[in-house]
Amino acid sequence: MLPVRRLVRALPLLPLLCVLLAGCAARPTDTTERDVREAVADWSRVPPERLSGIPLDGWAYEVASVRRDGARALVRAELRYRLTGYDTAPGGSERELELERAAGGGPWRVRADRPAPGALPQLWDQGPVSVVRGTHSLVLGGAGQSPEALAAIAAEADRAVPAASAAWPRPWAGRVVVLVPGSLERMAQLLGRPADAYRGMGAVTTGRAGAGPAPADRVVINPEGYAELGEAGRRVILTHEVTHVATRAATSATTPLWLSEGFADWAAYRGTPTTPEQGAPALARAVRSGEVPAGLPRTEDFAFGGDPEALARAYEGAWLACRLIADRWGEAALVDLYEKAGREPWPTALREALGTDPAGLTKEWQEALRKEFR
Repeated sequence: MLPVRRLVRALPLLPLLCVLLAGCAARPTDTTERDVREAVADWSRVPPERLSGIPLDGWAYEVASVRRDGARALVRAELRYRLTGYDTAPGGSERELELERAAGGGPWRVRADRPAPGALPQLWDQGPVSVVRGTHSLVLGGAGQSPEALAAIAAEADRAVPAASAAWPRPWAGRVVVLVPGSLERMAQLLGRPADAYRGMGAVTTGRAGAGPAPADRVVINPEGYAELGEAGRRVILTHEVTHVATRAATSATTPLWLSEGFADWAAYRGTPTTPEQGAPALARAVRSGEVPAGLPRTEDFAFGGDPEALARAYEGAWLACRLIADRWGEAALVDLYEKAGREPWPTALREALGTDPAGLTKEWQEALRKEFR
């Protein structure tokens, strides 16, 4: 994720209880749950008509529990689906279905489909979804997004994909899914956090770190923050986020956050005339006032909601560290370091990729900052 200001699961199945009637044996079976399950299966054979524009595959509801109350039934289920051409494994969404049965014992009918309590909504839970397909992108817009705005985002994403591929010359899907909710508040609903956590951001990327089949990452646009950016800012934002998508399989819990964020920034600024003075103003002010960072940015330095100046310095310092590595050791060495950092201890990765150690890299970075901002 990148701040704007720098740029201008299912519940266990409940057993059915046998009912003992006076003078009678227990009933061997109860068909109610089976009938409800069959009704859900019939209803969900194909996606709803209102989602016909979205390239969906493997659409299915896996029923986890059924609770009946007379002619009503409440079902907990897991929705599984793929975005065709993008997801290498199904994504999941916990749902709650409400069914009714007509008087006299007619068939069960699904009357409502909503996110299960505590589960995150899907974009289409917020209203109609518009679809724009780019050369390298699939853009899904929420209620209120105009076709023109979505087309512009698709065009920018199509430019960002080759830029990310040039910076990260390793195999990856080479395409991106972009979600554009109708507002900052709706973006926050999709991600399950307060809106203030994303205020001031242009976009964030969601996904599963590491290699293996998985749903594709989603780049989620903050429509309010994105609207504040100029053309150059939007390009940097989307290239940064798409680079996170490209490097996802090589990223793990051992990858330093500064390296992940700095690499994405480096890819975004790579090939542009942006100078350290232009791209790192907060860090420049600190260094010139004698506040040279004592070390490379820590994970906690990237937390949003605190001092915006400190957050800016963390991103800027991470970018300039990656820029230094690319200039001093070469771009191939930076890519090699990123790969090694995702599977080896950090000191080992540094030694094998750059021939240095953490203290040596930190010293060179500090010296580069002093020289650049003297």
